[in-house]
Amino acid sequence: MILVTGATGFVGQALCAELSRRRMDYRPVSRSPRPGFAAIGAIGGDTDWSAALAGVDIVMHLAARVHVMNENAADPLAAFRAVNVDATVHLARQAALAGVKRFIFLSSIKVNGERTAAGRPFKASDEPHPEDAYGRSKLEAEEALLALGEETGIEIVIIRPPLVYGPGVKANFASLMTWSARPFPWPFGAVRNRRSLVFVGNLVDFMLLCARHPSAGNRVFLISDGEDLSIGQLIERLSGASGRRALMLPVPPGLLEGLAALLGRRAAAQRLLGSLQVDIGETRAITGWSPPYSVEEGLAATVAAGGGKAR
Repeated sequence: MILVTGATGFVGQALCAELSRRRMDYRPVSRSPRPGFAAIGAIGGDTDWSAALAGVDIVMHLAARVHVMNENAADPLAAFRAVNVDATVHLARQAALAGVKRFIFLSSIKVNGERTAAGRPFKASDEPHPEDAYGRSKLEAEEALLALGEETGIEIVIIRPPLVYGPGVKANFASLMTWSARPFPWPFGAVRNRRSLVFVGNLVDFMLLCARHPSAGNRVFLISDGEDLSIGQLIERLSGASGRRALMLPVPPGLLEGLAALLGRRAAAQRLLGSLQVDIGETRAITGWSPPYSVEEGLAATVAAGGGKAR
């Protein structure tokens, strides 16, 4: 039996759908009562998981306080820690006491950092360098979980995905899909950045592999679609999936960055123009996994679905 927290979220819904398709026994968790779910109330450092954990041998922990663009908490780090660290470790400890064999934690590439230098993608073995409260909380959770694994014997699997997209994605990616379907020129023809993405179907497939793979326990994995795109290439492929052709103008990246700085949009420009790549070579070597969906297939499915919810 697999316990799925965060089952109503973007990734959680995709995971539960795949578990159902594969006819695997699972128990989705929700905070409030709903048919077919185990209701546990607010997730925190004192949540009683005993009923939800009965008969469970694998926990897939997706529930989290997620990264937000416009933070309004008085103490963001404390708010992230309460859910992403305290609640996570509390669940894992109860899982170990209940005899759960493996705990799969969905972390974030933000543990590694926000950007990569040319030709130097992130690796799981790199020294972590989180730059915001969300990334720090995920790192602290990882460290506490691995220590708990050594103490109790429960196997910990940590997965750090980059940006996850797919049917139901929202936020910045959904906005980019909308704009890419419009017939106007883009100034990214001279931008040569590289960004790793992961289609939700690929992420879910890897999570399910990690549930049973004998070599996955007590490891940290990076994951992606295996093909990195520039911002221009991403827009071109999104446009193509919408039946359009994107026009790219070769505006120098330095000029774009300067204009963004003048407009007070330096951070947004860095997200568009900077690189963030992950190396999945070790993931492939240890587990034998290869992404079952190509970037084209993932983007086509995402565009066809037309957006929705985000994690």
